[in-house]
Amino acid sequence: MAEQNNPITPVGYEKLRAQYIELFEVERPKIVEIVSWAAGNGDRSENGDYQYGKKRLREIDREVRWLSKRIKSAQVIDPAGQLDKSHVYFGATVTLADEDDNQRIVTLVGDDEAEADKGRIGWNSPLARALRKAAVGDLRTVTLPAGPKEWEVVSVDYLSA
Repeated sequence: MAEQNNPITPVGYEKLRAQYIELFEVERPKIVEIVSWAAGNGDRSENGDYQYGKKRLREIDREVRWLSKRIKSAQVIDPAGQLDKSHVYFGATVTLADEDDNQRIVTLVGDDEAEADKGRIGWNSPLARALRKAAVGDLRTVTLPAGPKEWEVVSVDYLSA
């Protein structure tokens, strides 16, 4: 199965790389040292440092593999470089209004850097999929657990990452 494209902003990509480096080059060697020291203390069956260290190494290795795959499949896209700034594409900051004229501002970012509470929604989220290629004035319907909700695109901006 081929790895799916992973669009990401330059800032998000650097965060992933920093997390990978922190785990692989800083935290993992410390845990390896602790496990090595604990293994030299004799009986491993009742050695908490050894057991915890081995468990933590497995967790780190799993996360490093996941980060490595995400970094390898990453397609870095600078939102400021979008050619058509009148429609919603990756990296767009969109102001939306619902039926009650409540406004919401969202930025479409990579799935790995999504933070819904900060208005940064993943590229593959239902709202982002509904907004793709929309222009100012377009109405888009999103199916939510509570039922369908209609949003009007009020503005589309592209800010530099």
